[in-house]
Amino acid sequence: MVVLVAILILDLALIIRRPHVPSMRESSLWVGFYVLLALIFAGIIFLLGDVQHGTEFLAGWLTEYSLSIDNLFVFVLILGAFKVPSAYQQRALMIGIVLALIFRGIFILAGAALIERFIWIFFIFGAWLVWTAWQQVKPGGHEDQGDSWLIRKVKQVLPFSDDYDGGKLRTVVDGKRMFTPFLLVLISLGATDLLFALDSIPAIFGITQSPFIVFTANVFALMGLRQLYFLLGGLLERLEYLKYGIAAILAFIGVKLILHALHENELPFINGGEHVNVPDISTMMSLGFIVLAMAVATIASVVKMRREAAKAGETLHLGANEKAHGE
Repeated sequence: MVVLVAILILDLALIIRRPHVPSMRESSLWVGFYVLLALIFAGIIFLLGDVQHGTEFLAGWLTEYSLSIDNLFVFVLILGAFKVPSAYQQRALMIGIVLALIFRGIFILAGAALIERFIWIFFIFGAWLVWTAWQQVKPGGHEDQGDSWLIRKVKQVLPFSDDYDGGKLRTVVDGKRMFTPFLLVLISLGATDLLFALDSIPAIFGITQSPFIVFTANVFALMGLRQLYFLLGGLLERLEYLKYGIAAILAFIGVKLILHALHENELPFINGGEHVNVPDISTMMSLGFIVLAMAVATIASVVKMRREAAKAGETLHLGANEKAHGE
């Protein structure tokens, strides 16, 4: 944990000292470095621990990584809505990621305590994930965050300038001290992190009940997310079927949680307080489903992008031919 925190502090220090838009090469190297760290950590768990915990970490990390990419998609909408200058998007993203770590850490501690005392909480977690999966796929699942209820209330209470002042939170306009739109960006990112923590923590507790694995999987999933933002660029918006893959994962884990709650049932009004004989989904099966869902969603999105690009190319070619023929 000390090593991970040190790496994050170093990453943040680099942003503060040299705000810039990272190149594709820089972003690729950082993303590859963080993914490699996660795989090395998984290998250490397999070697020093056992196959069960190693598999739980991989499944948890992949689940949280996919949900983090979904989180990143909303970050794209927020930064676009507030027109954050490119040079300071890194700072906003890093602060958003740190806030996500804090919120998830709090929910992990609370979730672990609840599960230890009340196994029936899995019924609520499972139902929440299934509902969240539906919210993912229904129209308007990702809405613009630029003028949300929270932001409107904050604007009513605090004075804000119209323009940014670098990466500062406060500035002076006509002799008056005011907050910059950068504070609104951070509030929006924090609110988004809070909502995503409500989804991601129940999801990973459906894979493992070890608070250590839950937290480390979340940390590794969030590390490199800032660089991934610049690496993918506008590609996130074009991965049309990604949300269906994420929804499938959430629904699958939601059903798994409900089945586990039935299997360990202690509620007197269900089967007389006795355990219900239902199938128990293994961690290996969960890992296989997560990989398959993300692979199918990504491949389908890429295939559709290529078809649309080819169709656009054909239309352009036909238009050029018609123009040449007319001349």
